Amino acid sequence: MKNLRNQVNPHFLLNTLNNIYALTAFNQQKAQEAILELSGMLRHILYDNQQDFVRLDDEIKFIHSYINLMKIRIPKTTKIQIQVNVPKDTELRIAPLIFISLIENAFKHGIGTAENSFIHINIYADRNHIACEIENSNFPKNDTDRSGHGIGLEQVGKRLELAYHKKYTWEKGTKDNNKIYYSNIYIYDTKLRDN
Repeated sequence: MKNLRNQVNPHFLLNTLNNIYALTAFNQQKAQEAILELSGMLRHILYDNQQDFVRLDDEIKFIHSYINLMKIRIPKTTKIQIQVNVPKDTELRIAPLIFISLIENAFKHGIGTAENSFIHINIYADRNHIACEIENSNFPKNDTDRSGHGIGLEQVGKRLELAYHKKYTWEKGTKDNNKIYYSNIYIYDTKLRDN
């Protein structure tokens, strides 16, 4: 589990730093805000990620920061929608950084330059389960592009097995003639804590 957690995609960090660098030339305030977002994310990766389970609220804050940083570089025509329905002041806990690989995947394959694109993220929870449902426009890589090789999704599967063996379902695939990709995780062990 420790080895898997240490394999968070470094390309995200590199791309984000390049985007922030570009921002400094024309919008210093936005660049400063982006640096603060990135700082909070790195804190979550370095410290919270060392725990077996983190507060769901903290994980959602991390996801929001990631999406805000990705918005710096994507076309304005891309429609991003995130819906969160989680009880306020919840003590629900989750294994860290499981959902982020799915969201990274949506940004990697869901944004086209010539066509309208969308990414829809729905995260909800109650005392019985935590769910993350993602749909995005699908622009699959061609056969000659071997970057990534699906390693991120393979790691998600391994982490789910280690943290939630027989206590989760993961549905993924395409629909609408391969134009839409979906990936839905449902976790049935919510690791409720009182403090």
